[in-house]
Amino acid sequence: MVTDYKKIDLFGKTFVQKVDVAPPFEYSFPVSQQACFLYMLKGETQFHRYDDHINIPTHHALLLNCLDSGKQIKDLNNSNSEIVIVTFHPDILRKIYERELPLIFQKNDKITNQSSGKINNDFLIQKYIEGLLFYFENPSLINDEILVLKLKEIILLLSQTQNAATIQVILSQLFSPTAYTFKEIIAANLFSQASVEELAQKTNLSTSSFKRESKKIYNDSPASYIKNKRLERAAELLLISDERITDIAFECGFNDLANFTKSFHDKYGVTPTGYRTNPPEYTRFS
Repeated sequence: MVTDYKKIDLFGKTFVQKVDVAPPFEYSFPVSQQACFLYMLKGETQFHRYDDHINIPTHHALLLNCLDSGKQIKDLNNSNSEIVIVTFHPDILRKIYERELPLIFQKNDKITNQSSGKINNDFLIQKYIEGLLFYFENPSLINDEILVLKLKEIILLLSQTQNAATIQVILSQLFSPTAYTFKEIIAANLFSQASVEELAQKTNLSTSSFKRESKKIYNDSPASYIKNKRLERAAELLLISDERITDIAFECGFNDLANFTKSFHDKYGVTPTGYRTNPPEYTRFS
């Protein structure tokens, strides 16, 4: 339940909210073209997306867009919590950046549907939140000019965090809401170093849902399907290029040469070196 609520508007729309909650608490985000930055000022909450969840402890934050459904937050540990929420509205962003949107909002070349990301304890963001609290305590000092500066400030801080790449993916979707198919995302990331969990995030699915979708589409687990595709690509490169075997392994998504060699032998019955020097008959004349 909400025990206290305060908000600050910018150009007639909600900009900053401070929400004090006591258990039990649950909130489902409505589908809308906006993004939210949730900062845990006190306590701990849990973010749910379908059957997956992320714990957000004190001084940590979560950034998410609300372009699709299935997102909600719940109280954790049955303790009181205080949450500060900064909302990004595309029309307001276009208004304050008349010439050109910052890079963090511009379309990126990554094929992913990821719509949320956790931001770990960041000192500068913590100080930024403390600055916002000053205006809740002194509302007579608020004006649109100051709020525009505060909006630009949080955008600058987010663009400089360790999560900047993920943040750009999430925020850029507000202006380029392209939805990729499951197959498109997998194909684009087959030879990256991404784990199954990271690929699940890119498809905007929980790990368990991601595995079920892979089984339905490929009739195989994601780990098995991806490994087979990587080995097939490695076998092709062994025959058509002069690259070192180590470089081929890395290029095809393997970060351990011993694991690559064993996996290759398990699939083709020969080492990568043996495959290159004496390829199977069906590859010689294809």
